[in-house]
Amino acid sequence: MSEPKPMLPSDRLPYSALPDRPPLIGPDGERLLVWVIVNVEHWSIERTMPRTVLPPPMGQPLQPDLPNWAWHEYGMRVGFWRIHEALRRRGIVPTLAINGIVCETYPRVAGAALDAGWEFMGHGYVQMPMHRVEDQAQAIAQCMDAIRRFTGKAPRGWESPGLTETETTIDLLSAAGIEYVADWVVDDQPCWIQASPKPVLSVPYTVEINDIPLMAIQNHRGDELYHRGLQQLDRLWSDSAHSTRVMAISVHPYITGVPHRIGAFEQLLDAVLGKPEVRVMTGEAIADWFAAQVQAPAR
Repeated sequence: MSEPKPMLPSDRLPYSALPDRPPLIGPDGERLLVWVIVNVEHWSIERTMPRTVLPPPMGQPLQPDLPNWAWHEYGMRVGFWRIHEALRRRGIVPTLAINGIVCETYPRVAGAALDAGWEFMGHGYVQMPMHRVEDQAQAIAQCMDAIRRFTGKAPRGWESPGLTETETTIDLLSAAGIEYVADWVVDDQPCWIQASPKPVLSVPYTVEINDIPLMAIQNHRGDELYHRGLQQLDRLWSDSAHSTRVMAISVHPYITGVPHRIGAFEQLLDAVLGKPEVRVMTGEAIADWFAAQVQAPAR
């Protein structure tokens, strides 16, 4: 497959002022749609860790990086199951952003998500920025094939590791059959991205109600997810009086799944479920809802 012609992201997304758009109507008249994204990843101990909780001793990076690999491994062994139980008890079906290789290296985790009916969304084959992937088309195909073999169907959505894309990633995703992405955190409503061979939908994701920036980068208290999430929920609900909005909540097992943070996540879920005219949906359900109201633009 030939490499598509590079195109800047700013050229793929025509500007649209939110007040100028026709109003969107929720599936049953809801004013706010919420999707929960659980990110499960494979961190290879042979490589530099994608993120760190401890800086290397004397400032010198070391491999194998046992403490930071173990930090993530705790999430897969323990933290994931706290998140899984919190969602199960509330009847919430989330979207699972999954490295394709997790289906092979952590089949117990992937199997629990499959049994619970979670949506599987592609998240790269391994946890590595798209800029560092030697062959993006091959890596995308590897991820999609792994998910297809495990679940019986290919993913419709995609979240790149670290939300990274090069100038051609969105075209490669489109050619591979991806229908929506979570990388473009540009709006409170879905929007169409120009791509070849066909446009791809952006479903609103978040770098704000997301435990990596909150905890691993900004170093907030464990309950910040609840407090900030509640403010986001209340304001989006208020904004959506005349046109439906979308809210995302993004968590990782090694961060939110620890004992001192899981309670804040549960509090936020309860606040979402207790709000009137709010519906929790998967990413693909939100994509279908929007595409039924706003057609994809002609190329």
